[in-house]
Amino acid sequence: MRHTKGHTGNRRSHHALEAVNVVKDKETGNLRLPHRLDEATGMYRGKQIFTPKVKAVRGEKKLKGPDTEPVAKAAHEHAHEEHVNAEAGAAKGIIGKVKRAARVEAKTGGRPKARSGMGGQAG
Repeated sequence: MRHTKGHTGNRRSHHALEAVNVVKDKETGNLRLPHRLDEATGMYRGKQIFTPKVKAVRGEKKLKGPDTEPVAKAAHEHAHEEHVNAEAGAAKGIIGKVKRAARVEAKTGGRPKARSGMGGQAG
């Protein structure tokens, strides 16, 4: 079948962009789409549909709960003690594996102990 310019033009005749119909609000002068409520005021056809949210001022900290003053944290009895697995939890990923392997080498004399199911001798 022959592909002509006329066939291409007929196909592309439906590709034209349509202009967006925008309406200017009578009371506030804000632009909005027709048959939709004004989001800035919450009005639709002269009736209050919802109350718009007030934007918060930047820089203010939000405090939750009834108390607005920060509470001092009490020190635990064992806070001075260092936990056994403190380093292991912090080191994740490939760097953590390398550091962990270095610690095992230092403790066991160069070779990590074999675990069950790993195919090696328990040392």
